[in-house]
Amino acid sequence: MLKDLIVRLMEEANEESEHKGFCDAELATNGQTRKAKTEAVEMIKASIDELTASISEIGEDITELSTDIAESDKAVAESTELRNKEKAENEAAIADAQAAQTAVAQAMVVLKEFYAKSAEPAALLQLRQQPEIFESGGTVTQGAESGGVIGMLEVIESDYARVDSETSAAEAAAEKSYKDFMTTSQVDKASKTTTLNHKSAKKQNKERALNAQNEDLQGNQKLLDAALEYFEKLKPSCVDSGADYEERVARRGDEIKSLQEGLKILNGEDIA
Repeated sequence: MLKDLIVRLMEEANEESEHKGFCDAELATNGQTRKAKTEAVEMIKASIDELTASISEIGEDITELSTDIAESDKAVAESTELRNKEKAENEAAIADAQAAQTAVAQAMVVLKEFYAKSAEPAALLQLRQQPEIFESGGTVTQGAESGGVIGMLEVIESDYARVDSETSAAEAAAEKSYKDFMTTSQVDKASKTTTLNHKSAKKQNKERALNAQNEDLQGNQKLLDAALEYFEKLKPSCVDSGADYEERVARRGDEIKSLQEGLKILNGEDIA
Protein backbone atom coordinates (compact mmCIF):
# COMPACT_ATOMS: atom_id res chain seq x y z
CA MET A 1 0.00 0.00 0.00
CA LEU A 2 2.83 2.38 0.88
CA LYS A 3 4.58 1.36 -2.32
CA ASP A 4 1.48 2.15 -4.35
CA LEU A 5 1.15 5.52 -2.63
CA ILE A 6 4.80 6.32 -3.28
CA VAL A 7 4.42 5.28 -6.93
CA ARG A 8 1.30 7.39 -7.30
CA LEU A 9 3.01 10.42 -5.76
CA MET A 10 6.01 9.99 -8.03
CA GLU A 11 3.71 9.69 -11.06
CA GLU A 12 1.95 12.86 -9.96
CA ALA A 13 5.33 14.55 -9.57
CA ASN A 14 6.30 13.50 -13.09
CA GLU A 15 2.95 14.60 -14.48
CA GLU A 16 3.16 17.94 -12.70
CA SER A 17 6.74 18.37 -13.91
CA GLU A 18 5.62 17.72 -17.46
CA HIS A 19 2.63 20.04 -16.99
CA LYS A 20 4.95 22.69 -15.55
CA GLY A 21 7.16 22.42 -18.61
CA PHE A 22 4.11 22.66 -20.84
CA CYS A 23 2.80 25.70 -18.94
CA ASP A 24 6.16 27.45 -18.95
CA ALA A 25 6.53 26.95 -22.69
CA GLU A 26 2.95 27.88 -23.53
CA LEU A 27 2.89 30.92 -21.23
CA ALA A 28 6.20 32.14 -22.61
CA THR A 29 5.04 31.74 -26.21
CA ASN A 30 1.64 33.21 -25.43
CA GLY A 31 3.17 36.12 -23.59
CA GLN A 32 5.44 36.92 -26.50
CA THR A 33 2.50 36.69 -28.90
CA ARG A 34 0.32 38.94 -26.75
CA LYS A 35 3.10 41.51 -26.41
CA ALA A 36 4.00 41.47 -30.11
CA LYS A 37 0.39 41.68 -31.29
CA THR A 38 -0.49 44.37 -28.75
CA GLU A 39 2.41 46.48 -29.99
CA ALA A 40 1.47 45.77 -33.61
CA VAL A 41 -2.16 46.77 -33.01
CA GLU A 42 -1.12 49.98 -31.27
CA MET A 43 1.31 50.87 -34.06
CA ILE A 44 -1.24 50.15 -36.78
CA LYS A 45 -3.90 52.22 -34.97
CA ALA A 46 -1.45 55.13 -34.72
CA SER A 47 -0.69 54.78 -38.44
CA ILE A 48 -4.41 54.66 -39.25
CA ASP A 49 -5.01 57.83 -37.22
CA GLU A 50 -2.15 59.57 -39.04
CA LEU A 51 -3.37 58.44 -42.47
CA THR A 52 -6.96 59.45 -41.67
CA ALA A 53 -5.86 62.93 -40.60
CA SER A 54 -3.64 63.30 -43.68
CA ILE A 55 -6.43 62.17 -46.03
CA SER A 56 -8.81 64.64 -44.42
CA GLU A 57 -6.31 67.49 -44.80
CA ILE A 58 -5.59 66.62 -48.43
CA GLY A 59 -9.34 66.39 -49.06
CA GLU A 60 -9.76 69.95 -47.77
CA ASP A 61 -6.93 71.12 -50.05
CA ILE A 62 -8.57 69.40 -53.03
CA THR A 63 -11.92 71.03 -52.25
CA GLU A 64 -10.27 74.45 -52.00
CA LEU A 65 -8.35 73.98 -55.25
CA SER A 66 -11.46 72.73 -57.07
CA THR A 67 -13.39 75.78 -55.84
CA ASP A 68 -10.60 78.14 -56.96
CA ILE A 69 -10.47 76.52 -60.41
CA ALA A 70 -14.26 76.70 -60.78
CA GLU A 71 -14.26 80.38 -59.75
CA SER A 72 -11.42 81.07 -62.19
CA ASP A 73 -13.34 79.38 -65.03
CA LYS A 74 -16.41 81.45 -64.12
CA ALA A 75 -14.39 84.68 -64.10
CA VAL A 76 -12.84 83.80 -67.48
CA ALA A 77 -16.26 83.05 -68.97
CA GLU A 78 -17.71 86.32 -67.66
CA SER A 79 -14.70 88.34 -68.81
CA THR A 80 -14.84 86.72 -72.25
CA GLU A 81 -18.55 87.52 -72.56
CA LEU A 82 -17.98 91.16 -71.53
CA ARG A 83 -14.94 91.46 -73.81
CA ASN A 84 -16.87 90.13 -76.82
CA LYS A 85 -19.72 92.53 -76.12
CA GLU A 86 -17.36 95.47 -75.61
CA LYS A 87 -15.37 94.58 -78.73
CA ALA A 88 -18.52 94.40 -80.83
CA GLU A 89 -19.65 97.80 -79.54
CA ASN A 90 -16.24 99.38 -80.13
CA GLU A 91 -15.96 97.93 -83.63
CA ALA A 92 -19.44 99.22 -84.44
CA ALA A 93 -18.56 102.69 -83.10
CA ILE A 94 -15.28 102.72 -85.05
CA ALA A 95 -17.04 101.58 -88.22
CA ASP A 96 -19.70 104.29 -87.78
CA ALA A 97 -17.06 106.97 -87.16
CA GLN A 98 -15.02 105.90 -90.19
CA ALA A 99 -18.14 105.79 -92.39
CA ALA A 100 -19.12 109.25 -91.18
CA GLN A 101 -15.63 110.58 -91.89
CA THR A 102 -15.85 109.18 -95.39
CA ALA A 103 -19.30 110.73 -95.92
CA VAL A 104 -18.20 114.13 -94.59
CA ALA A 105 -15.06 114.05 -96.71
CA GLN A 106 -17.11 113.24 -99.79
CA ALA A 107 -19.56 116.06 -98.95
CA MET A 108 -16.69 118.56 -98.60
CA VAL A 109 -15.34 117.48 -101.99
CA VAL A 110 -18.71 118.10 -103.59
CA LEU A 111 -19.09 121.47 -101.87
CA LYS A 112 -15.60 122.58 -102.74
CA GLU A 113 -16.20 121.66 -106.38
CA PHE A 114 -19.49 123.58 -106.29
CA TYR A 115 -17.88 126.67 -104.80
CA ALA A 116 -15.05 126.47 -107.26
CA LYS A 117 -17.51 126.66 -110.17
CA SER A 118 -19.68 129.43 -108.65
CA ALA A 119 -19.32 133.05 -109.78
CA GLU A 120 -19.77 134.34 -106.25
CA PRO A 121 -17.05 134.09 -103.67
CA ALA A 122 -17.22 130.86 -101.69
CA ALA A 123 -17.41 132.72 -98.41
CA LEU A 124 -20.52 134.62 -99.54
CA LEU A 125 -22.26 131.49 -100.78
CA GLN A 126 -21.54 129.73 -97.54
CA LEU A 127 -22.83 132.71 -95.61
CA ARG A 128 -26.10 132.73 -97.52
CA GLN A 129 -26.59 129.01 -96.93
CA GLN A 130 -25.83 129.20 -93.18
CA PRO A 131 -28.86 128.99 -90.87
CA GLU A 132 -29.11 131.61 -88.17
CA ILE A 133 -27.99 130.40 -84.79
CA PHE A 134 -29.64 131.87 -81.73
CA GLU A 135 -27.26 132.03 -78.85
CA SER A 136 -28.25 132.15 -75.20
CA GLY A 137 -28.02 135.93 -75.09
CA GLY A 138 -30.59 136.31 -77.88
CA THR A 139 -28.15 137.67 -80.49
CA VAL A 140 -28.00 136.12 -83.91
CA THR A 141 -24.74 134.92 -85.47
CA GLN A 142 -24.04 133.42 -88.85
CA GLY A 143 -22.29 130.09 -89.34
CA ALA A 144 -19.74 131.95 -91.42
CA GLU A 145 -18.20 133.29 -88.26
CA SER A 146 -16.96 129.78 -87.50
CA GLY A 147 -15.77 129.03 -90.99
CA GLY A 148 -18.94 128.47 -92.92
CA VAL A 149 -20.28 125.11 -94.11
CA ILE A 150 -16.84 123.82 -95.00
CA GLY A 151 -15.53 124.80 -91.60
CA MET A 152 -18.47 123.11 -89.88
CA LEU A 153 -17.91 119.94 -91.88
CA GLU A 154 -14.23 119.99 -91.00
CA VAL A 155 -15.13 120.22 -87.30
CA ILE A 156 -17.55 117.33 -87.70
CA GLU A 157 -14.91 115.30 -89.56
CA SER A 158 -12.43 116.08 -86.79
CA ASP A 159 -14.92 114.95 -84.15
CA TYR A 160 -15.50 111.65 -85.94
CA ALA A 161 -11.74 111.19 -86.33
CA ARG A 162 -11.32 111.78 -82.59
CA VAL A 163 -14.06 109.21 -81.83
CA ASP A 164 -12.35 106.75 -84.18
CA SER A 165 -8.94 107.32 -82.57
CA GLU A 166 -10.13 107.25 -78.95
CA THR A 167 -12.34 104.22 -79.46
CA SER A 168 -9.54 102.37 -81.28
CA ALA A 169 -7.14 103.19 -78.43
CA ALA A 170 -9.69 102.10 -75.82
CA GLU A 171 -10.31 98.87 -77.74
CA ALA A 172 -6.58 98.13 -77.97
CA ALA A 173 -6.13 98.77 -74.22
CA ALA A 174 -9.15 96.62 -73.34
CA GLU A 175 -7.93 93.81 -75.59
CA LYS A 176 -4.45 93.92 -74.01
CA SER A 177 -5.93 93.92 -70.52
CA TYR A 178 -8.14 90.96 -71.45
CA LYS A 179 -5.23 89.00 -72.93
CA ASP A 180 -3.10 89.71 -69.84
CA PHE A 181 -5.95 88.51 -67.63
CA MET A 182 -6.40 85.37 -69.74
CA THR A 183 -2.66 84.59 -69.61
CA THR A 184 -2.58 85.05 -65.83
CA SER A 185 -5.73 82.95 -65.42
CA GLN A 186 -4.40 80.16 -67.64
CA VAL A 187 -1.07 80.01 -65.80
CA ASP A 188 -2.81 80.04 -62.41
CA LYS A 189 -5.29 77.36 -63.49
CA ALA A 190 -2.53 75.17 -64.94
CA SER A 191 -0.57 75.44 -61.69
CA LYS A 192 -3.59 74.67 -59.53
CA THR A 193 -4.68 71.83 -61.80
CA THR A 194 -1.22 70.26 -61.53
CA THR A 195 -1.33 70.60 -57.75
CA LEU A 196 -4.87 69.22 -57.71
CA ASN A 197 -3.87 66.17 -59.74
CA HIS A 198 -0.84 65.59 -57.52
CA LYS A 199 -2.91 65.83 -54.35
CA SER A 200 -5.64 63.60 -55.80
CA ALA A 201 -3.06 60.92 -56.61
CA LYS A 202 -1.50 61.33 -53.16
CA LYS A 203 -4.93 61.00 -51.55
CA GLN A 204 -5.64 57.82 -53.51
CA ASN A 205 -2.29 56.33 -52.43
CA LYS A 206 -2.99 57.13 -48.80
CA GLU A 207 -6.50 55.69 -49.07
CA ARG A 208 -5.04 52.45 -50.44
CA ALA A 209 -2.51 52.45 -47.61
CA LEU A 210 -5.33 53.06 -45.13
CA ASN A 211 -7.30 50.10 -46.51
CA ALA A 212 -4.20 47.91 -46.19
CA GLN A 213 -3.63 49.10 -42.63
CA ASN A 214 -7.25 48.37 -41.72
CA GLU A 215 -6.82 44.84 -43.08
CA ASP A 216 -3.59 44.43 -41.12
CA LEU A 217 -5.34 45.72 -38.01
CA GLN A 218 -8.13 43.16 -38.40
CA GLY A 219 -5.61 40.34 -38.86
CA ASN A 220 -3.44 41.34 -35.91
CA GLN A 221 -6.48 42.02 -33.73
CA LYS A 222 -7.77 38.51 -34.44
CA LEU A 223 -4.40 37.03 -33.48
CA LEU A 224 -4.30 39.15 -30.32
CA ASP A 225 -7.85 38.16 -29.40
CA ALA A 226 -6.97 34.49 -29.94
CA ALA A 227 -3.84 34.86 -27.77
CA LEU A 228 -5.84 36.55 -25.00
CA GLU A 229 -8.49 33.86 -25.19
CA TYR A 230 -5.85 31.11 -24.99
CA PHE A 231 -4.23 32.87 -22.03
CA GLU A 232 -7.56 32.76 -20.21
CA LYS A 233 -7.68 29.03 -20.86
CA LEU A 234 -4.14 28.58 -19.51
CA LYS A 235 -4.75 30.59 -16.36
CA PRO A 236 -6.75 28.00 -14.34
CA SER A 237 -4.11 25.26 -14.62
CA CYS A 238 -0.94 27.25 -15.24
CA VAL A 239 -1.42 30.54 -13.38
CA ASP A 240 -4.18 30.24 -10.80
CA SER A 241 -3.33 26.71 -9.64
CA GLY A 242 -3.09 27.44 -5.91
CA ALA A 243 0.24 27.07 -4.06
CA ASP A 244 3.50 27.85 -5.75
CA TYR A 245 4.90 25.03 -7.87
CA GLU A 246 8.18 24.91 -5.91
CA GLU A 247 6.29 24.61 -2.66
CA ARG A 248 4.17 21.76 -4.01
CA VAL A 249 7.26 19.94 -5.27
CA ALA A 250 8.97 20.36 -1.90
CA ARG A 251 5.93 19.11 0.04
CA ARG A 252 5.47 16.16 -2.28
CA GLY A 253 9.17 15.35 -1.98
CA ASP A 254 8.96 15.43 1.80
CA GLU A 255 5.86 13.24 1.65
CA ILE A 256 7.56 10.68 -0.61
CA LYS A 257 10.65 10.69 1.62
CA SER A 258 8.55 10.08 4.71
CA LEU A 259 6.67 7.26 3.03
CA GLN A 260 9.92 5.69 1.88
CA GLU A 261 11.31 5.86 5.42
CA GLY A 262 8.11 4.29 6.75
CA LEU A 263 8.41 1.54 4.20
CA LYS A 264 11.99 0.83 5.29
CA ILE A 265 10.89 0.62 8.92
CA LEU A 266 8.18 -1.85 8.02
CA ASN A 267 10.70 -3.89 6.07
CA GLY A 268 13.11 -3.85 9.04
CA GLU A 269 15.70 -1.73 7.21
CA ASP A 270 17.89 0.82 8.90
CA ILE A 271 17.15 4.47 8.22
CA ALA A 272 20.36 6.22 7.20
